[in-house]
Amino acid sequence: MEGFFAALVVSFGVIFVAELGDKSQLMALTFATRFKPIPVLIGITVATAVVHLASVAIGASLGAVLPTEWISLVAGVAFLGFGAWTLRGDKLTEEEKRKAEKTNKTALVAVSVAFFLAELGDKTMLATITLATKYGWFGTWLGSTIGMVAADALAILVGRMLGRRLPEKTIKYGAAILFAISGLWLILEAVNELT
Repeated sequence: MEGFFAALVVSFGVIFVAELGDKSQLMALTFATRFKPIPVLIGITVATAVVHLASVAIGASLGAVLPTEWISLVAGVAFLGFGAWTLRGDKLTEEEKRKAEKTNKTALVAVSVAFFLAELGDKTMLATITLATKYGWFGTWLGSTIGMVAADALAILVGRMLGRRLPEKTIKYGAAILFAISGLWLILEAVNELT
């Protein structure tokens, strides 16, 4: 059990710190200004658990490296698209508004997919792979997942507090800018890795 506890604590600490100020934390803040916090947190947790499970599988069994530069490039372009989509905005009918208030499936899917793409090839994924080569897979997976969700929960809290005080137009432009920054960040990382 000592190995499990060490893996849990070390991976929690490393991933929590690595996630602070990371693009996915900015995404969590952005999503929290648009959606209710529970579906955002569930979406982050699902995506993180899946990506980090793959990370520990790679680190523990194969030690192989994914072609992160191409994944980052595709995710970066997708984020630029998310930014443009946010600027364009969506119009909901009254019936759609009622459905959106009843169900948070759209938010859950959007957050899960966005976080899954953002985390593929991200520093937290690579850190999790590295930790899994050193520590046990289960403790590393659990610690890294909890560490990332905890860091992003802080962003959600901040996003919700800002969302209550900012006009909708400011939130819309701010979200589009954050998505664009995240997209450009991913593309820049990919270009740097390709050269």
